Amino acid sequence: MRDKFPHFKKNKIIMVVLFCLGVFLVDAQAKESSKPLLHPASYWQVIKEATLQCLLCPRKCILAPGQRGVCTVRINKEGKLYSLGYANPVAIHIDPIEKKPFFHVSPGSSVYSLAVAGCNMRCVFCQNWQISQSRPDEAQSYNLLPFEAVNQTIENNCRFIAYTYTEPTVFYEYMLDIAKLACARGLKNTMHTCGYINQEPLKELLKYMDAVNVDLKGFSGEIYAKIGEMAQLEPVLETLKTIKNSGVWLEITCLIIPGLNDETAKIKEMCVWIKENLGADVPVHFSRFMPAFRLMNLPPTPLEKLEEAYKIAKNAGLKYVYIGNVPGHPAESTYCTECGKIAVKRIGYEILENNIKNGKCVFCGKKISGRWDF
Repeated sequence: MRDKFPHFKKNKIIMVVLFCLGVFLVDAQAKESSKPLLHPASYWQVIKEATLQCLLCPRKCILAPGQRGVCTVRINKEGKLYSLGYANPVAIHIDPIEKKPFFHVSPGSSVYSLAVAGCNMRCVFCQNWQISQSRPDEAQSYNLLPFEAVNQTIENNCRFIAYTYTEPTVFYEYMLDIAKLACARGLKNTMHTCGYINQEPLKELLKYMDAVNVDLKGFSGEIYAKIGEMAQLEPVLETLKTIKNSGVWLEITCLIIPGLNDETAKIKEMCVWIKENLGADVPVHFSRFMPAFRLMNLPPTPLEKLEEAYKIAKNAGLKYVYIGNVPGHPAESTYCTECGKIAVKRIGYEILENNIKNGKCVFCGKKISGRWDF
């Protein structure tokens, strides 16, 4: 594909870009919560007497009575495991689907998005740390049962639900119940996840998912241990392979952080792994880091590093590569791999052109991988 960046690099004009954020609270039926529900948790076993082991994610936390997992959501109450993350979302928004980000799923669609407080990764750079690092029983939240979430989705003219903002795995039971009801009503389910989930619960969840975006935070165990409170890389790679093999649409987001996960050799190794294990058609988003949470001391990712990652991915054979958090950059758009023309033109979350019809480029007829008509 032709280099599409020179004009952008030479342009000295400050671009005024319209962001279609769409982030307003949907609270027609959601009422402020006073106390989270204690909902029975799935995937756990008794270790000894009242000591339990949670089997939802690779951490496999061992919990004595009264103790919580790393996620702060799952708790041992008198020898049984419960979730504090059921029906008490801390965020309910209507977003463009591009914000998730999904660039190969029904461009321009509105998505009903929700999150519950808590996370099992605990990343030091989290952009949503105010809610992801909070306990669900301490954060301001709303009472919203699964059927109410589905009703709100329909009332707000959305065809998609997204489980996002924090880590959906930690409110697994709530997400799964909503997803089942959504499927029955003809809605589509999506999630943005760190991918830190065990295989059995993942496979059950994927029965009801239509698209998943996974954060691949680096390509070494050392990086995951450093940024995610001793997390591991391998379970995330297994998650990626399972999603791809299930037929659920997969996209990947890689936040490039200066001095942390931006090593050229590791980016190349990651891109080669994606091509060999997931396929060349999986979209990869290289997203710009902005100082946040415990990494306020670092600068934003240099544009040159993002463009280097883009070129590495293209040279590795990946067909659909994007640069995120740089509004107006040419690499926000989708290009036909055959004729090189713009298939979907984007600025921020705004769709300016959609030149895909019946899943094909309108200019040359080449099939463009995605779920364009969900």
